[in-house]
Amino acid sequence: MRLDLRSIIPVPGAKLPFSFQMDLTSLDFFGEKPITRPVEVKGEVRNMAGALLLEGEASTVLDVVCDRCLKPFSQEMHVPVETLVAESVENADSDEGDEIVLLEDGQIDLDAVFETAVVLAMDVKHVCSEDCKGLCPGCGVNLNEEACKCRPEPDPRFAALAQLLDK
Repeated sequence: MRLDLRSIIPVPGAKLPFSFQMDLTSLDFFGEKPITRPVEVKGEVRNMAGALLLEGEASTVLDVVCDRCLKPFSQEMHVPVETLVAESVENADSDEGDEIVLLEDGQIDLDAVFETAVVLAMDVKHVCSEDCKGLCPGCGVNLNEEACKCRPEPDPRFAALAQLLDK
C-alpha cells in the first residue's frame, strides 16, 4: 500500500491514519511458511514540527511447530514500528540514514516498511511453552505427554564400579 503524505507535509500537527492487510503467506523462513493468515497493519503518520513520524503495528497469528516437542501450535505476533520519514537525507553517509524511510514523490511504501519489520522480528526458535520437556533422545516419546521408558545409559567413567555391582 502506498500512502500519499503530500497533504500533511506542509501542516505541522497533521495526522494521516492508515489500516490495511498484507499477504505474507509466501515468505519462507528456514524452509517453513509460518504466516498463514493476513497481517493486520494499523497506524498513523504525524507531522511533528516538520518531521514526519510513522507509528504503527503489524499483527498476525503464526502457525509454527515447537522446536522441542515437534507439536504444531499457534502463536500471536505483534510488531511495533516507529520510524522517521523524510523526503531526503542530507548526510547519506551517516548510520542514522538507515533509520529514516525516504519518500518517493511524496508517498511511502507501507508494504515494504512493515514486511521488513515482520521479517526482522521473526523468531528463529519457537517453543510451545517455556516448560516444554521436548522429546526423549532415545525413544522419541513426547516427554510432556508421557514418561520415557528408556533405561539410562551408565556413565562410562563408572563402568568398573558397575561391574562390581553385577557380581
